[in-house]
This record gives sequence, C-alpha cells and structure tokens, in this order.
Amino acid sequence: YYVEDPPGVPEDASRAVIARYARGEDYHDVVKDKLVSLARWLDTKIDSKLHARAYVDTGPILERDLAQRAGLGWFGKNTMLINPQRGSYFFLGLLLLDIELPSDEPFAEDHCGTCQACLDACPTGALLGRDGSGAPIIDARRCISYLTIELRGPIPVELRPLMGNRVYGCDICQEVCPVNRKAAASQEPAFKKRHDFDAPELLPLLEMDDEGFRARFRDSPIKRTKLVGMQRNVCVALGNIGDPVAIPALARALRESDTLVRGHAAWALGRIGGPQTASTLQSALASEHDNEVRKEIEASLADMAVPATGG
Repeated sequence: YYVEDPPGVPEDASRAVIARYARGEDYHDVVKDKLVSLARWLDTKIDSKLHARAYVDTGPILERDLAQRAGLGWFGKNTMLINPQRGSYFFLGLLLLDIELPSDEPFAEDHCGTCQACLDACPTGALLGRDGSGAPIIDARRCISYLTIELRGPIPVELRPLMGNRVYGCDICQEVCPVNRKAAASQEPAFKKRHDFDAPELLPLLEMDDEGFRARFRDSPIKRTKLVGMQRNVCVALGNIGDPVAIPALARALRESDTLVRGHAAWALGRIGGPQTASTLQSALASEHDNEVRKEIEASLADMAVPATGG
C-alpha cells in the first residue's frame, strides 16, 4: 500500500499527516473481497464443497504470527512483519479453510541485526527493543497510532508535543527502516491516495460537522476515529504548530465542541499563547462546568503565567 508523501509533507505544518495505509479505500473491505474471490476460485478446484472464512483485522486471529509461520517475513524491532523483498508496507489477510494444503517453512531469521533506526526515530519512545526471547517490545500506550486512533479519552499531556501534525496513525518506524528503501508504489487502484486524504489542511478538519465527517471518510479507515477523535487530534496538531491563525477556530471549538475536544482546544490555545488567547481561555473558564476541561484551561493559563480568574 506504499504511496509517496506529497511535496512538503510532513514539513508543512498547516497540513495533517495521515498514515499511508489510510490514504485510499478501507483495506478491510478491499482485502476481504480478494480473499472471498480466492475462496471461490479454490472451490472450483476441489471435488467437495469448500467451507471458508476470511479475516482482515476483524477477529481474534494473530495474523502476524501466522504470517511468520507461513514464511512471509520476520518481526522487526518496530513490531511490524517485514518481508526481505517487499518491506512492511502491506496488509495481512487470513483465509480459514476446511481442506489440507501444503505448508511453507517458517521465517526463522532476524534480519534487523544491530539496526535500531526505528527505536531511535520513534518520537514518543514507544519502541523498546526485544525481550529475552527475541520478541519486539512496544509500549502501545505511547504509540502515535494508538494515541490518534484507538485511544478514546484525552491524550496524555506529556505526549502531545511529540506528535507533531500527525492526526491519524504514524509511519515513522517504517519510513526509517532500511528494508523499506526498496518499497515500490502500490499498484492496487483502491490504495492509490485520494487527494483529500493525502495531506488535508488542518483547520477545515477541525471545523467539520458530523455529517461532513461521515460523508468525507465513508469508505476510509479514518472513520474509525469518529469526528470527536479527529478533532481532538487536530487540536493537538494546531497546538504543536503554534500559529495564531488557528486561534478563532480553536476558540469556537472551546465553546461549542464535545468536552474531549474542548479540553484539547484549551491546551492548544495555551501553546499558542498571547493576550488574545489568554482572554479567550479566561472567558471560557467562567462558563465551563466540566471539571476536566476546567483543569485543561487552568493548566494552559498557568503555563502562560496568567491568573485563572474565571468562575
């Protein structure tokens, strides 16, 4: 599914960075359709009726372990399955069958060696090397992919500045992997990047409504974050940029959005700073009733050395 970054990304801080796997159609549907087609083909090649079930991240199946046992690659220090020819920019699917098939030899070698490019590059320090058995270790609670997609609550304050302008997933540990220097651009039409998923501007993402979010990301894995999660992530990105042009949009989010978004908007405004921001935060504090949001506002005012005079 590899696609090139557009010019200026991720350096252009006004634009959001979305993980490559989510820049096309939803891989769950695309890969599952291919597995179902494969099952139908297999059914024409045997005498009895074939029973099959396809999984693509949709059941309690350890796809990576089975892929390693099937000889497809090894577990890199970034926890990804890495194929020596294709790198790690690929999806895994599984087809359960009720017929016996010849098995391949497991992939036994570890090609990472002494390289720890991914460990050194991870902004949040989520990658922790290997344990005594050689298995890669990750603190998923620090992984940007987890923070921007799976985490439903507030992003830990100490990790927010490390996320940059990444609002959905992260490819850093794959981008620095030497094996991925060979990665070829995807030839699958469904995985070709869409213009509006490539590197969208941050401010319009913050100002979307629920209907607009569902329409824009209907056939994309990005819909998993839901609108609230995306807006939370965008607030963090805008805070990291620190551009005062975002103040009006963040001020509206501080007044009108879900409590989760309001809290992160307060943090972002505190990062931008300035008299206009201080006034906005004090005004919001006077009318805010949610304790967690109030704490975010008070912390931002404290960081700016401004008295928390509201309410």
